[in-house]
Amino acid sequence: MKQFLPILVAIALGPSGVSAHPHIFVDTALKVLVTDDGQLEAVEVTWAYDEFYSLLIFEDLGLDADFDGELTSEELAKLQGFDLQWSEGFDGDIYLTQGGKALALNGAEHLMTNVSGGQITTRHRRTLLEPSLANGVVFKAYDPTYYTAYTLNQGLEVTGGCTGETTPPDLIAAYDKVEELLYATPVDQTENAYPEVGEAFADTVRLSCGE
Repeated sequence: MKQFLPILVAIALGPSGVSAHPHIFVDTALKVLVTDDGQLEAVEVTWAYDEFYSLLIFEDLGLDADFDGELTSEELAKLQGFDLQWSEGFDGDIYLTQGGKALALNGAEHLMTNVSGGQITTRHRRTLLEPSLANGVVFKAYDPTYYTAYTLNQGLEVTGGCTGETTPPDLIAAYDKVEELLYATPVDQTENAYPEVGEAFADTVRLSCGE
């Protein structure tokens, strides 16, 4: 489950471990910032939340009193940064690796929040904790428990003369993994179990920089 999930939403949605399917759907875009000499600097992440989750956020924060799906400037200011209030240990559901080794990211910097047609869209930037060559870096956006489903369908942009190749998940293998983990979970633990299958459902982006 996303760690910034408001209390109202957590109560409304309830436990999902038994079914192990997502309850929050987020259309995602990535902008990967690479220097001209091939160093990976940062990634900008755009999240467009589904309308139902957006509605629950409005209710939790007391926004959109006229129910028109749009916010006043004052309401929008109150909404900014709502999804960046992360609890300790939450890493933002974006994972980078280089040669199989995890690359650490700094905290998130808010860039944009807007609302259109009742749907919330936000964007934030995360820089690398330590410099890394961009070539061969792999990106995946996912919630390990698959409570939130991220789909990379809003665009991928890579600067610095590099390109990114996106590989969709093998859904048959992903669902096989879900069944395997659920069957392996004792019945008396299923109510609180969140099988970590999210990575199996994630799009994979691999950077290539020159020859």
